[in-house]
Amino acid sequence: MIQTLTKPIFFDEFVVWYPENTTCKYELHSGRIVEMPLGTGAHSNITGFITGEIHFQIRKLQLPYSIPGDCLLKPLDDESGYQPDVIVLDKGELSKESRWLKESIIALGSSVRLVVEVVSTNWQNDYLRKVGDYELMGIPEYWIVDYLGLGGRRFVGDPKLPTLSVYYMVNGEYEVKQFRDDERVESLAFPELELTVKQIFDN
Repeated sequence: MIQTLTKPIFFDEFVVWYPENTTCKYELHSGRIVEMPLGTGAHSNITGFITGEIHFQIRKLQLPYSIPGDCLLKPLDDESGYQPDVIVLDKGELSKESRWLKESIIALGSSVRLVVEVVSTNWQNDYLRKVGDYELMGIPEYWIVDYLGLGGRRFVGDPKLPTLSVYYMVNGEYEVKQFRDDERVESLAFPELELTVKQIFDN
C-alpha cells in the first residue's frame, strides 16, 4: 500500500478527494489515504468465485440482498473508510442509509449481512484493523479468506496454513471459526451454502 497524502484527513474529506474514474482503489486508514494494490489473478478469481456463489444463493432463495459493485464502508470513527472485496447488503435496511443513493456509502452495520476480505500482503488490516471496526459496527458476519496463509501465526497457525476464518456476532462480540482444506464453510448469513475451503481456494 502507498500512502498518497501525509496530512491526516477525515472521512468526508476522503470522499471529496476520491478521484473519479480512477483505475485504482483507495481506503482511508486512521486518517491516511492509502492506495490498494491490484489483486493477483488468484485473488481476483477467488473474489469473483465467492461473489458468484453467494449471488446464486441470493437468487435461489429469493433473499432481499444485493452485492454492489462498489461500496465505501464507513466505520464508527471518522478517520477510516474501507472497500471490501465482497459485501452483501440488506435491501430492506438501505432506506436508513442517508448517503447510499448518491454516494454508495454504508455507515450502519444493520445494512450489512456479510463482508468478505481476501487477504493480500497487508494482512494486518484484515485481521486487526477491520475485525475491530466491523465488530464495533455490529456487522454480523465477516470472512477473512487467507488462501496463502499470510496472516500472523496466532491467526493461521504455526506453520502457517491457508485458512478461511468466519467471524460471527455473539452477544455483541465476534467469535471465530476457522476452516481448512475439505472442510465446509459454515455461514450464518447463507446456511445452505455448500462450499469447501478447497473449492474456494482452488479458483
